[in-house]
Amino acid sequence: MKILLCNDDGIHARGIAVLHGAIADLAELHVVAPDTERSAAGHAITIFDPIRTMPVDKGNGFSGIAVDGTPADCVKLAVSFLHKDDPPDLVVSGINLGSNTGISVLYSGTVSAASEAAILGVPAIAFSLCTYRNPQWETAARIAADIVAKVAANPLPDGVLLNVNIPNLPFGEIKGIRAGQMGRSRFIEKFTEHHDPRGNKYYWLDGDMKMLDDNAATDERLVKEGYVALTPIHIDLTAKQCMGQVEAWNEEYRSA
Repeated sequence: MKILLCNDDGIHARGIAVLHGAIADLAELHVVAPDTERSAAGHAITIFDPIRTMPVDKGNGFSGIAVDGTPADCVKLAVSFLHKDDPPDLVVSGINLGSNTGISVLYSGTVSAASEAAILGVPAIAFSLCTYRNPQWETAARIAADIVAKVAANPLPDGVLLNVNIPNLPFGEIKGIRAGQMGRSRFIEKFTEHHDPRGNKYYWLDGDMKMLDDNAATDERLVKEGYVALTPIHIDLTAKQCMGQVEAWNEEYRSA
């Protein structure tokens, strides 16, 4: 089995090294990841600039290709060119530092690396450890190895990726793994205004995520309760429940 590793925190981040070590015995691993942090890059791709690469050898068996592009760039380049004659059987993205629950899924470079793989027809998993401080890497490593083995043995449907959010707890305190739907949420944006030395204005974005529902089956709620949240995500974003509503508008044109 051949697995491609990617992330959005960059090839030098601790999370991808932990992931590499956790699943090194499960498959032949190849790393193609951004050269620096590309968090919140979403599904951006590079089309107006060249994409440059550089080999990286971190030791302990960890080597790969650093790419000066986005996570989606990395997966496109790896699957469609670098490994086009022997494509990966699975793409695994992460382990991200910070959660990717709720609406964060649409902003996340970690999830976008996995969704790019799904677009290209390769099964994919995105892993996130839900903290920014004092990460429990051992827990994340054990969960990642378990989930990768499960997906390898039980392939996902075409066009579906698995988004995995891991509570930042000692492994013995994890209550289990649960299927959780993507919670409805939005960011409450907070901009602060500043001035550079020449008097020009610039703005700094921050914010907090606000949950719009309290459903017990959401990814955010499950993580808070101590469960690993597994969310299957389909690349088809069509709101099928609204198709009839908008199709009915055609009657206006037929009767005009």
